[in-house]
Amino acid sequence: TTHYLFIVVVAVNSTLLTINAGDYIFYTDWMWTSFVVFSVSQSTMLAVGAIYYMLFTGVPGTATYYATIMTIYTWVAKGAWFALGYPYDFIVVPVWIPSAMLLDLTYWATRRNKHAAIIIGGTLIGLSFPLFNMVNLLLVRDPLEVAFKYPRPTLPAYMTPIEPQVGKFYNSPVALGSGAGAVLTVPIAALGAKLNTW
Repeated sequence: TTHYLFIVVVAVNSTLLTINAGDYIFYTDWMWTSFVVFSVSQSTMLAVGAIYYMLFTGVPGTATYYATIMTIYTWVAKGAWFALGYPYDFIVVPVWIPSAMLLDLTYWATRRNKHAAIIIGGTLIGLSFPLFNMVNLLLVRDPLEVAFKYPRPTLPAYMTPIEPQVGKFYNSPVALGSGAGAVLTVPIAALGAKLNTW
């Protein structure tokens, strides 16, 4: 019980880091134009946190539990912005749970082998997370309309949208995000697991 209470506390706090990783990519306008940065930072944060706490408890399912807490907390933040008068699509909640489920499945299928969880599970997170989130972003009605009609009061001047050109920055954001996420997630997750043994 103590382990899971600890996970709840840390997962809520780590969500603050996750949703702000890479500046403002959590919001609709910059999640599109910075999709590669979003994929790398979010998949890495998920892998590090989920693997750390899954190995901390040694229980398959902890990663999904961790991702669920992050999701609930983020929906609360989305509701807060909505209550302030911003549109429903102003914030897009990242899809963490399916990728975390793949990590849990890997840990369970390899009989709680932490190295397999790091290498195979981390790679699955890096490959699947951008795909799930691209589908999620495709459901947003018009991110550019949100970006121009509802500017954030805290948006820095250098991040103000200048011209409505989405998708021009990368030839294949899903491919780039998946590849970079998969490559970077494994060594960083391994470092997190190493810290867990100290």
